[in-house]
Amino acid sequence: MKTLLQKFRHLFDPIDLTSGKILPSFLAFLIPIVLSMIFQQIYSITDAIIVGQNLSENEIAGINDAIPIANMVLNFSIGCTSGFSVILGNAIGEKNEKKAKESILIQVILSLVISVLMMILSYFLIDPLLALIKITPSSSNPNMQAIYQASKDYLVVLLVFGTMASMLYNLIVSILRVMGDSFTPFLFLVLSTILNIILDLIFVIPLQLGVKGSAIATILSQGIAMILAFLYAFQRYPIFRIHKGEVKITGKDFFHHLTLGIPLGFQWSILFIGVITMSGAVIPFDIISETEMVIGNPAQVGYGVANKLTGLLMGCYSALGTGLLAFFAQNLGAKQYKRIRKGFQLSCYLTIIIALFCFTVGMLLSINGTYQRIFLSSDKITEASIKYGNAYLYVALPFFIPLGFIYVGRNAVQAFEKPFFPLLSGIVELLTRVLVCLYLPPFINKGPIDA
Repeated sequence: MKTLLQKFRHLFDPIDLTSGKILPSFLAFLIPIVLSMIFQQIYSITDAIIVGQNLSENEIAGINDAIPIANMVLNFSIGCTSGFSVILGNAIGEKNEKKAKESILIQVILSLVISVLMMILSYFLIDPLLALIKITPSSSNPNMQAIYQASKDYLVVLLVFGTMASMLYNLIVSILRVMGDSFTPFLFLVLSTILNIILDLIFVIPLQLGVKGSAIATILSQGIAMILAFLYAFQRYPIFRIHKGEVKITGKDFFHHLTLGIPLGFQWSILFIGVITMSGAVIPFDIISETEMVIGNPAQVGYGVANKLTGLLMGCYSALGTGLLAFFAQNLGAKQYKRIRKGFQLSCYLTIIIALFCFTVGMLLSINGTYQRIFLSSDKITEASIKYGNAYLYVALPFFIPLGFIYVGRNAVQAFEKPFFPLLSGIVELLTRVLVCLYLPPFINKGPIDA
């Protein structure tokens, strides 16, 4: 029993990614991150089930349309904190405690400032962003009005009130992981997931708060997990205990962090601007006329659920990218260049394995629309929703191998403090998505997009 307890305690010990055999140490570091992504997706599935079983078709369509906008804003904060953590990773690799403390303090200050600015901007940009995907108030179309109201309610709660909790939560997770501790963030994510599911059940079913209840559950669970994670880090790691006069930070230090964080934040957001564009291209398939929509919104429902499935599968790549960023950052600080090269080669092999796994799982779940039966109640599934959802999957899944190499390449370049190139690749990806969405459907349809 004592031996088991000691082994469990060792799980909380940071992993030194700069020494030892690469594969065992990297996998030991990566597995908790993969488990974190799985639990995150379990929550997404559970949330979708709770929402799908208890809300109307219009409310579900509203949430599906709002999610890309929410992800665009919230992923900006994730990108920023990931970029900030590169400097801390270098300090950890150098074994430079003073530099590490300075980086942590700067990251906390910047995260607070950026989150406040994002909350203010979100308040004013929600309606314009919804208008971009053709979701607007409509007195003549009750279905459109219901979708608009659901989307706006969800975004106001999640972005205006929840951005700070989300950014600080992602900050502490990024800091712990780049220090080599991936197990502790996993435990706090499990806690957050369980809380989220419990609060979802309470707010959506007995309290009947609808889409607002789902969003409130998310920000409360993240806020609680964030506070507990900071308290744990302060108690567990001395570098979090910063005393007056111990560190000296300058404007140059802030600028250095911003030059890495802001481009990566924009890169993460740019990807979801493309998703928003795709959502805007899907909605017309559900519009019959200015005053009438297809019953059940099958295109939005089918695409939304298929997008959830691909998001779940892409969690594997997100985990790999997160692990690689910490690995490259630490080894760059330690000047272990041969180790970086070997780690990059290993990640390429892992990418191919992950791509084949995702393709197989996605294709199997597309049979008879099985994935839709996971997320939706049977009354919301139609032949049309399966047709639209499967069409998206059959195009998206074959591209998982190049997608994986994009994740590997971007995180490698980002760790070398070259943020311009990942940002440029994100812009190219965005332009491609926009052009394809604007011109390919009309070309195939030989006319305007219609249902």
